[in-house]
Amino acid sequence: MRISRLYANVSLHIHETVNLDDDNAHYARSVLRLKNEAQIILFNGQGGEFLGRVVEVSRKNVRVELQEFIDRSVESNLKIHIGLGISRGDRMDFSVQKAVELGATKMTPLITERCVVQFKDEKKSQRWQHWQKIIQHASEQSGRTVLPDFNEIATFGSWTAVQSSGLRIFLDPYAQTSLAQLTPENNEVTLLTGPEGGFSIVEREAAVLAGFTPVKLGARVLRTETASLAALATVQMLWGDFR
Repeated sequence: MRISRLYANVSLHIHETVNLDDDNAHYARSVLRLKNEAQIILFNGQGGEFLGRVVEVSRKNVRVELQEFIDRSVESNLKIHIGLGISRGDRMDFSVQKAVELGATKMTPLITERCVVQFKDEKKSQRWQHWQKIIQHASEQSGRTVLPDFNEIATFGSWTAVQSSGLRIFLDPYAQTSLAQLTPENNEVTLLTGPEGGFSIVEREAAVLAGFTPVKLGARVLRTETASLAALATVQMLWGDFR
């Protein structure tokens, strides 16, 4: 029987008892319908996970006793940083979720020239927290024990200017180079994907000047959420843990 996994943003130690936060407690109580003595796995994104036993389920608390530390990892040997041009609503949510499942090590949401989503400071914080929740839930589902780093929203120019290590790639349907023609440096790949409208000519030129290689994914033009998923799967197949 599959044991449910929950991300807990607290310090975890064997033989200690943990009070689940309100969201996790509600999920454990009302969705999973866990009872006393039920098993559950907790992890805090710092590596490994803990097998626990539910010792209290009440309207106020759900408490878990941590019984065993499991030193387990499903991380890819390939370090992948993906800069995601921000797209609208569900498309961006989908891209973030699938990036976790496909093993991205780090993500940065990017404001690009053709980005149709506009953020005020308060909205930026709300969206970032929303995407962070998606990362947590995707990590629970996919079995990851290390949460990908999730950087604050950045502009295209500020982000590309500071990327300096590993193989740097941006997805461009007009490119002549394919991923199979390239080789990663130091087992690191930085992927740059655009929003719905793609990159402007100025951005494409700026990316090249910043050391990014334009690559194409086949002969067809892919939607933004398809492109990021396809690129991640391809680099994992070529150089990561899909081989």
